[in-house]
Amino acid sequence: MTERVHLTAGIDPGASSVKVAILRSGAGRDGVLLGQCVQRIRRRKVADVVTAAFEEASAAAGVKPADFDYVASTGDGDAVGFRTGHFYSMTTHARGALFLDPEARAALDIGGLHARGLRMNEDGRVMAHRMTSQCASGSGQFLENIARYLGVPLDDVGELSKKSESPEKVSSICAVLAETDVINMVARGIGTSDILKGIHLSIAGRLVQLLRAVGAGGNVVVTGGLSRDVGMVAAIEQLLAEEKNKKGPRRQQHAEIVVETFPEGILAGAIGAALLGAYRFEQLERKGRAAAVAAPAALHA
Repeated sequence: MTERVHLTAGIDPGASSVKVAILRSGAGRDGVLLGQCVQRIRRRKVADVVTAAFEEASAAAGVKPADFDYVASTGDGDAVGFRTGHFYSMTTHARGALFLDPEARAALDIGGLHARGLRMNEDGRVMAHRMTSQCASGSGQFLENIARYLGVPLDDVGELSKKSESPEKVSSICAVLAETDVINMVARGIGTSDILKGIHLSIAGRLVQLLRAVGAGGNVVVTGGLSRDVGMVAAIEQLLAEEKNKKGPRRQQHAEIVVETFPEGILAGAIGAALLGAYRFEQLERKGRAAAVAAPAALHA
């Protein structure tokens, strides 16, 4: 029997940006990414950014609002007033990571307010997860604040960090105290690259702990906004290499991890939501309730 194909959208409003992915897919995790959009929120209303990003992604895919079988939200779902349904972000990032690499069994979601390690099975079911504490020093927002203080465009942070030859490590796990450390570093004349690399190594240490806590091994897909930060990824890989090469009687044996990044990594939550939307639509259809699933008519009223 030929698998049904559906047009679905996933919308992921985060702390600093809105991500939209439009897929044509069946009820499984396979699908084709037709359109995408990432828009920074800045000082705009989140709901306005959601609408603008959805319309831009729809235009890129060549589809209209009335064409969708299901519009799924994840993250801050309340900002998506025209959604059909909502899925928890932990599940959507797991599904999105599998879409990017079907062989992956773990994901590292690094968002604006927190980071999360996930271990999932081949069907995308989350088997274990750990999240950073409430302190923002392990998040993208913290790094953005540091970049703003240093006068560095956020897009340049990763490459500058990779140029560091003598990173100045930040000792505090508290965001406020860590920012104070950075102010002191600047006063002492520490170079921008060395400060950024120290910040990356500090955050990366917590991220590696998350992965070990969930029992991650093999391919790990980095998702979320910081998946595009090459300096962050390099810092994680450096710590994993140091961990692997560590010698001595107290050395812990850990499963080998291969860190993977994709251009669409920031869209993982939105992709996963779109895939789950196709699955949910078929569930409703089998129950005779698919007719009640409304297209986002509010956008073309």
